[in-house]
Amino acid sequence: METVNQTWVKEFILLGLSSDWDTQVALFVLFLVMYLVTVLGNFLIVLLIRLDSRLHTPMYFFLTNLSLVDASYATSIVPQMLVHFLTEHKAIPLLSCAAQLFFSLALGGIEFVLLAVMAYDRYVAVCDPLRYSAVMHGGLCTRLAVTSWVSGSINSLMQTGITFQLPMCTNKFIDHISCELLAVVRLACVDTSSNEVAIMVSSIVLLMTPFCLVLLSYIRIISTILKIQSTEGRKKAFHTCASHLTVVALCYGMAIFTYIQPHSSPSVLQEKLISLFYAILTPMLNPMIYSLRNKEVKGAWQKLLGKFSGLTSKLAA
Repeated sequence: METVNQTWVKEFILLGLSSDWDTQVALFVLFLVMYLVTVLGNFLIVLLIRLDSRLHTPMYFFLTNLSLVDASYATSIVPQMLVHFLTEHKAIPLLSCAAQLFFSLALGGIEFVLLAVMAYDRYVAVCDPLRYSAVMHGGLCTRLAVTSWVSGSINSLMQTGITFQLPMCTNKFIDHISCELLAVVRLACVDTSSNEVAIMVSSIVLLMTPFCLVLLSYIRIISTILKIQSTEGRKKAFHTCASHLTVVALCYGMAIFTYIQPHSSPSVLQEKLISLFYAILTPMLNPMIYSLRNKEVKGAWQKLLGKFSGLTSKLAA
Protein backbone atom coordinates (compact mmCIF):
# COMPACT_ATOMS: atom_id res chain seq x y z
CA MET A 1 0.00 0.00 0.00
CA GLU A 2 2.88 2.35 0.83
CA THR A 3 4.32 1.84 -2.67
CA VAL A 4 0.98 2.65 -4.27
CA ASN A 5 0.61 5.88 -2.28
CA GLN A 6 4.06 7.18 -3.15
CA THR A 7 3.31 8.22 -6.71
CA TRP A 8 4.29 11.27 -8.69
CA VAL A 9 1.53 13.74 -9.49
CA LYS A 10 1.06 14.86 -13.10
CA GLU A 11 0.34 18.51 -12.35
CA PHE A 12 0.46 21.02 -9.52
CA ILE A 13 -1.96 23.74 -8.47
CA LEU A 14 -0.36 27.10 -7.66
CA LEU A 15 -2.38 28.91 -4.98
CA GLY A 16 -0.80 32.25 -5.89
CA LEU A 17 -1.37 35.53 -4.05
CA SER A 18 -5.14 35.82 -3.80
CA SER A 19 -8.37 34.01 -4.68
CA ASP A 20 -10.39 37.23 -4.98
CA TRP A 21 -11.17 38.01 -8.65
CA ASP A 22 -10.98 41.82 -8.39
CA THR A 23 -7.65 41.59 -6.57
CA GLN A 24 -6.29 39.22 -9.21
CA VAL A 25 -7.29 41.55 -12.04
CA ALA A 26 -5.63 44.50 -10.28
CA LEU A 27 -2.48 42.44 -9.70
CA PHE A 28 -2.52 41.32 -13.34
CA VAL A 29 -2.46 44.92 -14.57
CA LEU A 30 0.21 45.97 -12.05
CA PHE A 31 2.56 43.06 -12.72
CA LEU A 32 2.03 43.20 -16.48
CA VAL A 33 3.16 46.84 -16.52
CA MET A 34 6.14 46.04 -14.28
CA TYR A 35 7.11 43.05 -16.42
CA LEU A 36 7.00 45.08 -19.64
CA VAL A 37 9.11 47.81 -18.02
CA THR A 38 11.56 45.13 -16.83
CA VAL A 39 11.99 43.51 -20.24
CA LEU A 40 12.13 46.84 -22.08
CA GLY A 41 14.59 48.38 -19.60
CA ASN A 42 17.01 45.45 -19.72
CA PHE A 43 16.72 45.20 -23.51
CA LEU A 44 17.53 48.90 -23.86
CA ILE A 45 20.58 48.53 -21.60
CA VAL A 46 21.88 45.67 -23.78
CA LEU A 47 21.13 47.64 -26.95
CA LEU A 48 22.78 50.80 -25.62
CA ILE A 49 25.96 48.94 -24.65
CA ARG A 50 26.01 47.25 -28.04
CA LEU A 51 25.62 50.52 -29.97
CA ASP A 52 27.98 52.79 -28.00
CA SER A 53 31.65 51.89 -28.48
CA ARG A 54 32.58 53.81 -25.30
CA LEU A 55 30.75 51.13 -23.32
CA HIS A 56 32.69 48.23 -24.82
CA THR A 57 34.57 47.62 -21.57
CA PRO A 58 34.63 44.69 -19.11
CA MET A 59 32.25 46.43 -16.71
CA TYR A 60 29.57 46.81 -19.36
CA PHE A 61 30.24 43.37 -20.80
CA PHE A 62 29.27 41.95 -17.40
CA LEU A 63 26.35 44.38 -17.17
CA THR A 64 25.07 43.00 -20.49
CA ASN A 65 25.13 39.52 -18.99
CA LEU A 66 23.35 40.80 -15.87
CA SER A 67 20.61 42.42 -17.96
CA LEU A 68 20.09 39.21 -19.94
CA VAL A 69 19.86 37.23 -16.70
CA ASP A 70 17.37 39.69 -15.18
CA ALA A 71 15.08 39.70 -18.21
CA SER A 72 15.24 35.91 -18.46
CA TYR A 73 14.57 35.42 -14.74
CA ALA A 74 11.47 37.60 -14.89
CA THR A 75 10.30 35.72 -18.01
CA SER A 76 10.71 32.35 -16.28
CA ILE A 77 8.10 33.31 -13.66
CA VAL A 78 5.96 36.32 -14.50
CA PRO A 79 4.14 35.26 -17.73
CA GLN A 80 2.85 32.06 -16.12
CA MET A 81 1.78 34.07 -13.04
CA LEU A 82 -0.07 36.56 -15.24
CA VAL A 83 -1.96 33.75 -16.99
CA HIS A 84 -2.98 32.30 -13.63
CA PHE A 85 -4.38 35.65 -12.51
CA LEU A 86 -7.01 35.34 -15.26
CA THR A 87 -7.78 31.62 -15.03
CA GLU A 88 -9.81 29.70 -12.49
CA HIS A 89 -7.84 26.45 -12.73
CA LYS A 90 -4.28 27.48 -11.80
CA ALA A 91 -2.58 24.25 -12.83
CA ILE A 92 0.98 23.78 -14.03
CA PRO A 93 2.09 20.43 -15.54
CA LEU A 94 4.85 18.52 -13.81
CA LEU A 95 7.36 19.07 -16.64
CA SER A 96 6.54 22.79 -16.83
CA CYS A 97 6.98 23.06 -13.06
CA ALA A 98 10.37 21.31 -13.28
CA ALA A 99 11.42 23.59 -16.15
CA GLN A 100 10.37 26.69 -14.25
CA LEU A 101 12.28 25.58 -11.17
CA PHE A 102 15.36 24.81 -13.26
CA PHE A 103 15.46 28.14 -15.10
CA SER A 104 14.63 30.34 -12.09
CA LEU A 105 17.16 28.55 -9.88
CA ALA A 106 19.84 28.57 -12.61
CA LEU A 107 19.38 32.26 -13.42
CA GLY A 108 19.40 33.16 -9.72
CA GLY A 109 22.68 31.30 -9.22
CA ILE A 110 24.18 32.87 -12.33
CA GLU A 111 23.31 36.34 -11.02
CA PHE A 112 24.98 35.74 -7.64
CA VAL A 113 28.23 34.54 -9.25
CA LEU A 114 28.07 37.32 -11.84
CA LEU A 115 27.79 39.96 -9.11
CA ALA A 116 30.94 38.53 -7.50
CA VAL A 117 32.70 38.71 -10.88
CA MET A 118 31.61 42.34 -11.25
CA ALA A 119 32.95 43.07 -7.75
CA TYR A 120 36.33 41.69 -8.82
CA ASP A 121 36.21 43.90 -11.90
CA ARG A 122 35.57 46.95 -9.70
CA TYR A 123 38.36 45.85 -7.34
CA VAL A 124 40.89 45.78 -10.18
CA ALA A 125 39.61 49.12 -11.55
CA VAL A 126 40.01 50.90 -8.20
CA CYS A 127 42.95 49.08 -6.58
CA ASP A 128 45.11 48.42 -9.65
CA PRO A 129 44.00 50.92 -12.30
CA LEU A 130 47.28 50.98 -14.22
CA ARG A 131 47.07 47.24 -14.92
CA TYR A 132 43.29 47.16 -15.40
CA SER A 133 43.37 46.62 -19.18
CA ALA A 134 46.05 43.95 -18.89
CA VAL A 135 44.27 42.06 -16.10
CA MET A 136 40.67 42.35 -17.33
CA HIS A 137 41.39 41.32 -20.91
CA GLY A 138 38.75 39.87 -23.21
CA GLY A 139 39.73 36.25 -22.64
CA LEU A 140 39.44 36.50 -18.86
CA CYS A 141 36.12 38.34 -19.06
CA THR A 142 34.68 35.66 -21.31
CA ARG A 143 35.90 32.87 -19.01
CA LEU A 144 34.44 34.57 -15.94
CA ALA A 145 31.08 35.07 -17.66
CA VAL A 146 31.01 31.45 -18.87
CA THR A 147 31.90 30.26 -15.36
CA SER A 148 28.91 32.19 -14.00
CA TRP A 149 26.49 30.65 -16.48
CA VAL A 150 27.87 27.12 -16.19
CA SER A 151 28.06 27.03 -12.37
CA GLY A 152 24.50 28.32 -11.96
CA SER A 153 23.15 25.87 -14.55
CA ILE A 154 24.93 22.83 -13.09
CA ASN A 155 23.72 23.63 -9.58
CA SER A 156 20.18 24.09 -10.81
CA LEU A 157 20.26 20.83 -12.77
CA MET A 158 21.34 18.95 -9.66
CA GLN A 159 18.77 20.62 -7.39
CA THR A 160 15.94 20.14 -9.89
CA GLY A 161 16.87 16.49 -10.38
CA ILE A 162 16.91 15.55 -6.69
CA THR A 163 13.79 17.62 -5.98
CA PHE A 164 11.62 15.99 -8.62
CA GLN A 165 12.76 12.51 -7.62
CA LEU A 166 10.83 13.01 -4.38
CA PRO A 167 7.44 11.25 -4.26
CA MET A 168 4.68 13.85 -3.82
CA CYS A 169 1.89 11.32 -3.10
CA THR A 170 -1.37 13.22 -3.50
CA ASN A 171 0.14 16.60 -2.53
CA LYS A 172 -0.26 18.90 -5.52
CA PHE A 173 -1.17 22.28 -4.03
CA ILE A 174 1.84 24.61 -4.03
CA ASP A 175 1.19 27.59 -1.77
CA HIS A 176 3.35 29.91 -3.83
CA ILE A 177 3.38 32.05 -6.98
CA SER A 178 5.68 29.65 -8.83
CA CYS A 179 7.46 26.31 -8.55
CA GLU A 180 9.95 27.60 -6.00
CA LEU A 181 12.48 25.16 -4.57
CA LEU A 182 11.44 25.17 -0.90
CA ALA A 183 7.74 25.19 -1.77
CA VAL A 184 8.10 22.07 -3.95
CA VAL A 185 10.29 20.23 -1.42
CA ARG A 186 7.62 20.78 1.25
CA LEU A 187 5.14 18.72 -0.81
CA ALA A 188 7.16 15.51 -0.46
CA CYS A 189 5.63 12.74 1.63
CA VAL A 190 9.04 11.38 2.65
CA ASP A 191 11.90 12.68 4.77
CA THR A 192 13.54 15.62 2.99
CA SER A 193 16.55 16.13 5.28
CA SER A 194 18.96 15.16 2.47
CA ASN A 195 17.34 17.77 0.21
CA GLU A 196 17.70 20.40 2.92
CA VAL A 197 21.38 19.52 3.26
CA ALA A 198 21.76 19.85 -0.53
CA ILE A 199 20.05 23.26 -0.40
CA MET A 200 22.38 24.34 2.42
CA VAL A 201 25.49 23.20 0.51
CA SER A 202 24.24 24.89 -2.64
CA SER A 203 23.60 28.09 -0.69
CA ILE A 204 27.14 28.05 0.69
CA VAL A 205 28.73 27.41 -2.72
CA LEU A 206 26.65 29.73 -4.93
CA LEU A 207 25.39 32.29 -2.44
CA MET A 208 27.68 32.70 0.56
CA THR A 209 30.96 32.12 -1.29
CA PRO A 210 30.25 34.82 -3.92
CA PHE A 211 28.92 37.08 -1.16
CA CYS A 212 32.16 36.68 0.82
CA LEU A 213 34.18 37.44 -2.32
CA VAL A 214 32.12 40.59 -2.81
CA LEU A 215 32.75 41.62 0.80
CA LEU A 216 36.49 41.02 0.47
CA SER A 217 36.59 43.01 -2.77
CA TYR A 218 34.79 45.96 -1.20
CA ILE A 219 36.92 45.88 1.95
CA ARG A 220 39.97 46.30 -0.30
CA ILE A 221 38.17 48.89 -2.45
CA ILE A 222 37.10 51.01 0.54
CA SER A 223 40.59 50.74 2.04
CA THR A 224 42.09 51.99 -1.24
CA ILE A 225 39.54 54.81 -1.57
CA LEU A 226 40.29 56.06 1.95
CA LYS A 227 43.99 56.33 1.04
CA ILE A 228 43.24 58.66 -1.89
CA GLN A 229 44.32 62.18 -0.94
CA SER A 230 41.97 64.32 -3.02
CA THR A 231 38.26 64.54 -2.26
CA GLU A 232 37.49 64.52 -5.97
CA GLY A 233 39.53 61.36 -6.44
CA ARG A 234 37.71 59.57 -3.59
CA LYS A 235 34.37 60.68 -4.97
CA LYS A 236 35.21 59.42 -8.45
CA ALA A 237 36.47 56.07 -7.14
CA PHE A 238 33.36 55.56 -5.02
CA HIS A 239 31.11 56.56 -7.92
CA THR A 240 32.75 53.77 -9.97
CA CYS A 241 31.33 51.19 -7.54
CA ALA A 242 28.09 52.83 -6.35
CA SER A 243 25.72 51.22 -8.86
CA HIS A 244 27.13 47.74 -8.40
CA LEU A 245 27.11 48.06 -4.61
CA THR A 246 23.43 49.06 -4.68
CA VAL A 247 22.51 46.05 -6.81
CA VAL A 248 24.56 43.75 -4.54
CA ALA A 249 22.67 44.98 -1.47
CA LEU A 250 19.34 44.31 -3.21
CA CYS A 251 20.19 40.85 -4.51
CA TYR A 252 22.07 39.11 -1.73
CA GLY A 253 20.13 40.16 1.37
CA MET A 254 16.83 38.37 0.91
CA ALA A 255 18.40 35.33 -0.75
CA ILE A 256 20.58 34.73 2.32
CA PHE A 257 17.51 35.25 4.52
CA THR A 258 15.53 32.68 2.50
CA TYR A 259 17.92 29.87 1.63
CA ILE A 260 20.75 29.74 4.12
CA GLN A 261 18.60 28.19 6.89
CA PRO A 262 15.81 26.00 5.45
CA HIS A 263 14.77 24.79 8.94
CA SER A 264 14.04 28.33 10.09
CA SER A 265 12.82 29.65 6.76
CA PRO A 266 10.42 32.61 6.59
CA SER A 267 6.65 32.29 6.43
CA VAL A 268 4.87 31.36 3.21
CA LEU A 269 3.72 34.96 2.73
CA GLN A 270 7.29 36.20 3.18
CA GLU A 271 8.52 33.64 0.65
CA LYS A 272 5.95 34.85 -1.87
CA LEU A 273 6.95 38.48 -1.36
CA ILE A 274 10.64 37.61 -1.67
CA SER A 275 9.95 35.72 -4.92
CA LEU A 276 8.06 38.72 -6.27
CA PHE A 277 10.97 40.93 -5.26
CA TYR A 278 13.40 38.81 -7.30
CA ALA A 279 11.04 38.11 -10.21
CA ILE A 280 9.82 41.66 -10.81
CA LEU A 281 11.24 44.40 -8.60
CA THR A 282 14.98 43.68 -8.77
CA PRO A 283 15.11 43.05 -12.56
CA MET A 284 13.10 46.25 -13.06
CA LEU A 285 15.27 48.36 -10.75
CA ASN A 286 18.69 47.20 -11.96
CA PRO A 287 18.59 49.04 -15.33
CA MET A 288 17.33 52.16 -13.55
CA ILE A 289 20.12 51.98 -10.96
CA TYR A 290 22.81 51.66 -13.62
CA SER A 291 21.22 54.38 -15.77
CA LEU A 292 20.55 56.95 -13.06
CA ARG A 293 23.79 56.51 -11.06
CA ASN A 294 26.23 56.08 -13.92
CA LYS A 295 27.55 59.08 -15.85
CA GLU A 296 28.81 56.96 -18.76
CA VAL A 297 25.41 55.30 -19.24
CA LYS A 298 23.60 58.64 -18.95
CA GLY A 299 26.00 60.12 -21.50
CA ALA A 300 25.38 57.21 -23.85
CA TRP A 301 21.62 57.69 -23.47
CA GLN A 302 21.92 61.38 -24.30
CA LYS A 303 24.09 60.62 -27.33
CA LEU A 304 21.63 57.99 -28.58
CA LEU A 305 18.62 60.24 -28.01
CA GLY A 306 20.44 63.08 -29.78
CA LYS A 307 21.05 60.88 -32.81
CA PHE A 308 17.42 59.75 -32.76
CA SER A 309 16.16 63.34 -32.54
CA GLY A 310 18.44 64.39 -35.42
CA LEU A 311 17.22 61.50 -37.56
CA THR A 312 13.59 62.34 -36.74
CA SER A 313 14.15 65.99 -37.68
CA LYS A 314 15.69 65.02 -41.03
CA LEU A 315 12.82 62.66 -41.82
CA ALA A 316 10.29 65.32 -40.87
CA ALA A 317 12.04 67.88 -43.11
